[in-house]
Amino acid sequence: MSDKRDYYELLGVQKSASKEEIKKAFHKLAHKYHPDKKEGDADKFKEVSEAYSILSDDKRRAEYDSYGRVFGGGGAGAGGFQGAAGGFDFSQFQDAFNQGGFDMGDIFSDFFGGQGTRSRRGRDISIDLEISFRDSVFGVKRKVLLAKTALCDSCKGTGAASGSEMVTCTQCNGAGKVHETSNSFFGTVTMVAPCRHCKGQGKVPKEKCHTCRGEGVYKKQDEIEIAVPAGIDGGEMIRLSGMGEAVSGGQSGDLYVKVHVAPDARFKKDGPNLLTELSVKLSDALLGASYKIETLDGPETISIPPGVTHGEMLQVKGKGGSAPRGKRGDLYVKIKIILPQKLSRSARALIEKLKEEGI
Repeated sequence: MSDKRDYYELLGVQKSASKEEIKKAFHKLAHKYHPDKKEGDADKFKEVSEAYSILSDDKRRAEYDSYGRVFGGGGAGAGGFQGAAGGFDFSQFQDAFNQGGFDMGDIFSDFFGGQGTRSRRGRDISIDLEISFRDSVFGVKRKVLLAKTALCDSCKGTGAASGSEMVTCTQCNGAGKVHETSNSFFGTVTMVAPCRHCKGQGKVPKEKCHTCRGEGVYKKQDEIEIAVPAGIDGGEMIRLSGMGEAVSGGQSGDLYVKVHVAPDARFKKDGPNLLTELSVKLSDALLGASYKIETLDGPETISIPPGVTHGEMLQVKGKGGSAPRGKRGDLYVKIKIILPQKLSRSARALIEKLKEEGI
């Protein structure tokens, strides 16, 4: 690598980046460029790895920041990294990773698709679901049609045709795992990974399922029922475990449903309670009256007490939203007194008389 190459630019971070930011940037790029990946790039992988080994070490980074190169230990100024046969000290590289708080096992697990230390897992799926305001208060069950990778209905994920016997995998000789070797900047690396042919099972069907062609999974449309709980707010997520995409010989991913609540012109939430407004004539505010209002349970008649004031809240118990232990909150009605825009002669005369009486 040229001495003029900018390590910070290689990792896509600022010169002021913290160790944690540098580590995350390297993790992302190393995962992308590793030679064992389908679209990997060995040269790019070597470059970003070299950059990380310098910038994750405080002493080396200080030298690089001051002089634009490192004067020892295999950086750009020392002619780059050598392979294992060239005298490269792997323990030093491991130290560089550890100083940056990086787990080598973690990145190796990612390089081999999680096969080295983690069980296979399907991809998570996220969708959006819009519900009405009323449904957000009382809860609702909704069905959605989702196109995803699912277990094959014919073989139930085994990949075998009906009645077919299972035979020993010829790729791993029934071990269920294979040794995979790759060349990287720190030499030849051998990893033990589940056999891709039998997916770690050690056996394969003698005759493959005709529906999924032996994969055990295939693309299909699934109808999924989503139970939206009472009292949910817009923006909340519902997690349906195992309802994401399936993977043969492993665990299905999860389905995440982001709920959007359509606004209601009449009501607003206030915790377990609901708020609404009611316009009242001036005469009714002074003398009192009965008004019919809308609630989520249907029409309700409330009494307006004489002398009610503008902005005053009237409480209607048990007509609000969902509360803990299955109870209901209350509905609060905010009074808005309507003042007349024009007065008739007789009305004006009455108001003048009230004014004379100090009202």
